[in-house]
Amino acid sequence: MNLLRRHPVAIVLVVLLLATAIHPLSPLIDAVTGSAPGDVDLDRPILYVMFAPLSNTLDALTFFSLARAVWAMTVWMLLLAAWGAVRASSDSLSPRRVVATALLGPGLLILLAVAAVLLPRPVPRLVHDGPGTVLDYHAHTKASHDGRPGWTLAKLADWHDRQGFEASYVTDHNVVYDGSLPVPEGASISLLPGVEWSVYRQHVVAIGPVEPLPRDSFGESTARMIRIFAAIERQGGLSIASLPEYWRNHWDDLGVFVVGGVDGFEIVNCAPKALGFPSVLRRQVLTLAGSHDLMVVGASDNHGWGQVTCVWNVSLPGAQGFHTNRVFARPLALVQGDWQPWTAAVTQPWFLLRSLSWSERASWLTWVLIILLYRAMPRSEGQRAGLGILARSLGRRRRTTGPNETPT
Repeated sequence: MNLLRRHPVAIVLVVLLLATAIHPLSPLIDAVTGSAPGDVDLDRPILYVMFAPLSNTLDALTFFSLARAVWAMTVWMLLLAAWGAVRASSDSLSPRRVVATALLGPGLLILLAVAAVLLPRPVPRLVHDGPGTVLDYHAHTKASHDGRPGWTLAKLADWHDRQGFEASYVTDHNVVYDGSLPVPEGASISLLPGVEWSVYRQHVVAIGPVEPLPRDSFGESTARMIRIFAAIERQGGLSIASLPEYWRNHWDDLGVFVVGGVDGFEIVNCAPKALGFPSVLRRQVLTLAGSHDLMVVGASDNHGWGQVTCVWNVSLPGAQGFHTNRVFARPLALVQGDWQPWTAAVTQPWFLLRSLSWSERASWLTWVLIILLYRAMPRSEGQRAGLGILARSLGRRRRTTGPNETPT
């Protein structure tokens, strides 16, 4: 009971790590069937597992929908600020020190958020033992207006390669990549031609032998916009309706999309604005696509700002493009749209802990134990901070002298 009173955070975390192991989430979910696949898995680098608390936390921050991110960051920052202020006040610190301590927690949280976007780090890699190509249908370089500066074809290829992709379409905003540029030296994946057209309240990914189009011809109305599907087909390309636009702006027009000749729909997209796509709507799109033999795909929608992806496609070649496409996603990304944004401060950590593998869970428990020992072990008076047992063994020991001995 004394241990719980002195170290409540550590004890609660241990309980949560053990409790979430009773009903864990699969590392990957087939976004089409909703089941856990048996022929694909995530290969986690040793450094990723060794520092699993940091790795998993950065991943969880990356897989936030926009609305949930706002709620979670606001709640956590307020709680951390209040906790720091209460602790500082109980230590009778000056008002300036109380404010500084209160701001420490929110400051660290902001640094974590920045690290999730910019910090290079080990990432899980998809491995599969079946046929097919691991493919990304939607990714950007610095040529896009919102692409990361310096995010070249070589960096895009390396980003995909580290996460198990074997090919990726390059789909910059309104800038056609026709494949004529040389593949970066040392790249082990194929970069395929494509573009993402911005038309009337909709983004349309065009893949294959695409050519520039007069975008003004597809503006001002949905009726004019859907003509782009036929224009892409005449070029020999395939058109895919992007998230979140068809969900936010054209949900009642999906039948019109089909009649207009769209070739497929994104059902998972890793961009913050698209991660909130509810699963009930995803199932409706799957039903629509299945009834008309259309493609369904997942997309990283990488712009160079994130280090890890939430989705992979394993595609089998067919008579028309990739007619058989399996979409595998991290469960933490799929649950975003099924919970109210205001719950994010609690539900995101809960789903994070449920999605841990056994190796990651063991790493979490090890780090909690190390920190708990560091803080809980008693130290002799005058010894410097350090693990108690180690400090006592390495510190200078005072020798008890007898009545006729001179102290040394």
